[in-house]
Amino acid sequence: YMTNTRFSLKSRLGSFKYAFRGLRLLFRNEHNSRIHFSAAVVAVAMGFFLKIKLFEWSVLVIVTGIVFLTELFNSSLETLSDIVDNEYNERIRDAKDYAAAAVLVAAIISIVTGGIIFIPKILDLLK
Repeated sequence: YMTNTRFSLKSRLGSFKYAFRGLRLLFRNEHNSRIHFSAAVVAVAMGFFLKIKLFEWSVLVIVTGIVFLTELFNSSLETLSDIVDNEYNERIRDAKDYAAAAVLVAAIISIVTGGIIFIPKILDLLK
Protein backbone atom coordinates (compact mmCIF):
# COMPACT_ATOMS: atom_id res chain seq x y z
CA TYR A 1 0.00 0.00 0.00
CA MET A 2 1.48 3.32 -1.07
CA THR A 3 1.22 6.59 0.73
CA ASN A 4 1.75 10.03 -0.67
CA THR A 5 4.87 10.91 1.33
CA ARG A 6 7.56 13.41 0.50
CA PHE A 7 10.62 12.33 -1.39
CA SER A 8 13.43 11.23 0.88
CA LEU A 9 16.87 10.33 -0.40
CA LYS A 10 17.41 8.24 2.73
CA SER A 11 14.30 6.12 2.07
CA ARG A 12 15.20 5.78 -1.63
CA LEU A 13 18.68 4.54 -0.75
CA GLY A 14 17.15 2.29 1.89
CA SER A 15 14.99 0.62 -0.76
CA PHE A 16 18.14 -0.76 -2.36
CA LYS A 17 18.47 -3.18 0.57
CA TYR A 18 15.26 -4.89 -0.58
CA ALA A 19 16.53 -5.17 -4.13
CA PHE A 20 19.85 -6.65 -2.98
CA ARG A 21 17.94 -9.03 -0.70
CA GLY A 22 16.00 -10.17 -3.78
CA LEU A 23 19.26 -10.88 -5.60
CA ARG A 24 20.60 -12.82 -2.61
CA LEU A 25 17.38 -14.85 -2.50
CA LEU A 26 17.61 -15.54 -6.22
CA PHE A 27 21.13 -16.93 -5.99
CA ARG A 28 20.47 -18.80 -2.76
CA ASN A 29 17.15 -20.40 -3.76
CA GLU A 30 17.19 -20.73 -7.54
CA HIS A 31 19.73 -23.24 -8.84
CA ASN A 32 19.34 -22.09 -12.44
CA SER A 33 20.41 -18.57 -11.47
CA ARG A 34 23.78 -19.97 -10.43
CA ILE A 35 24.08 -21.70 -13.81
CA HIS A 36 23.23 -18.42 -15.55
CA PHE A 37 25.77 -16.58 -13.39
CA SER A 38 28.48 -19.12 -14.25
CA ALA A 39 27.69 -18.75 -17.95
CA ALA A 40 27.88 -14.96 -17.59
CA VAL A 41 31.29 -15.22 -15.91
CA VAL A 42 32.53 -17.44 -18.75
CA ALA A 43 31.15 -14.98 -21.34
CA VAL A 44 32.85 -12.03 -19.63
CA ALA A 45 36.14 -13.91 -19.42
CA MET A 46 35.87 -14.82 -23.11
CA GLY A 47 35.05 -11.21 -23.91
CA PHE A 48 38.27 -10.04 -22.27
CA PHE A 49 40.32 -12.86 -23.78
CA LEU A 50 38.96 -12.30 -27.28
CA LYS A 51 39.02 -8.49 -26.96
CA ILE A 52 35.45 -7.94 -28.09
CA LYS A 53 34.38 -4.47 -29.22
CA LEU A 54 32.39 -1.99 -27.15
CA PHE A 55 29.22 -2.68 -29.14
CA GLU A 56 29.65 -6.42 -28.55
CA TRP A 57 30.07 -5.78 -24.81
CA SER A 58 26.86 -3.77 -24.88
CA VAL A 59 24.94 -6.59 -26.55
CA LEU A 60 26.44 -9.14 -24.16
CA VAL A 61 25.40 -7.06 -21.14
CA ILE A 62 21.87 -6.62 -22.51
CA VAL A 63 21.23 -10.30 -23.22
CA THR A 64 22.78 -11.34 -19.90
CA GLY A 65 20.59 -8.82 -18.10
CA ILE A 66 17.51 -10.13 -19.87
CA VAL A 67 18.27 -13.67 -18.68
CA PHE A 68 18.52 -12.48 -15.07
CA LEU A 69 15.42 -10.31 -15.38
CA THR A 70 13.35 -13.21 -16.69
CA GLU A 71 14.73 -15.47 -13.95
CA LEU A 72 13.73 -12.88 -11.33
CA PHE A 73 10.22 -12.50 -12.77
CA ASN A 74 9.87 -16.29 -13.04
CA SER A 75 10.90 -16.77 -9.41
CA SER A 76 8.59 -13.98 -8.30
CA LEU A 77 5.62 -15.47 -10.14
CA GLU A 78 6.33 -18.94 -8.77
CA THR A 79 6.53 -17.61 -5.21
CA LEU A 80 3.29 -15.64 -5.50
CA SER A 81 1.53 -18.55 -7.21
CA ASP A 82 2.41 -20.89 -4.37
CA ILE A 83 0.95 -18.40 -1.89
CA VAL A 84 -2.26 -17.95 -3.88
CA ASP A 85 -2.89 -21.68 -4.28
CA ASN A 86 -0.49 -24.27 -2.94
CA GLU A 87 -2.60 -27.12 -4.34
CA TYR A 88 -2.38 -28.29 -7.94
CA ASN A 89 -4.02 -25.74 -10.20
CA GLU A 90 -3.84 -26.05 -14.00
CA ARG A 91 -4.03 -22.30 -14.61
CA ILE A 92 -1.21 -21.62 -12.15
CA ARG A 93 0.78 -24.46 -13.72
CA ASP A 94 0.31 -22.79 -17.12
CA ALA A 95 1.41 -19.40 -15.74
CA LYS A 96 4.51 -20.98 -14.22
CA ASP A 97 5.26 -22.78 -17.49
CA TYR A 98 4.95 -19.50 -19.43
CA ALA A 99 7.38 -17.84 -17.05
CA ALA A 100 9.81 -20.76 -17.28
CA ALA A 101 9.55 -20.60 -21.07
CA ALA A 102 10.45 -16.91 -20.93
CA VAL A 103 13.66 -17.81 -19.10
CA LEU A 104 14.39 -20.52 -21.65
CA VAL A 105 13.83 -18.15 -24.58
CA ALA A 106 16.07 -15.52 -22.96
CA ALA A 107 18.78 -18.13 -22.36
CA ILE A 108 18.58 -19.36 -25.96
CA ILE A 109 18.79 -15.79 -27.26
CA SER A 110 21.86 -15.18 -25.10
CA ILE A 111 23.52 -18.39 -26.32
CA VAL A 112 22.85 -17.48 -29.96
CA THR A 113 24.13 -13.95 -29.34
CA GLY A 114 27.25 -15.34 -27.67
CA GLY A 115 27.78 -17.58 -30.66
CA ILE A 116 27.45 -14.66 -33.07
CA ILE A 117 29.99 -12.67 -31.05
CA PHE A 118 32.47 -15.39 -30.09
CA ILE A 119 32.50 -18.05 -32.81
CA PRO A 120 34.04 -15.85 -35.54
CA LYS A 121 36.73 -14.68 -33.11
CA ILE A 122 37.51 -18.25 -32.02
CA LEU A 123 37.69 -19.36 -35.65
CA ASP A 124 40.12 -16.52 -36.38
CA LEU A 125 42.34 -17.75 -33.54
CA LEU A 126 42.35 -21.25 -35.00
CA LYS A 127 43.57 -20.07 -38.41
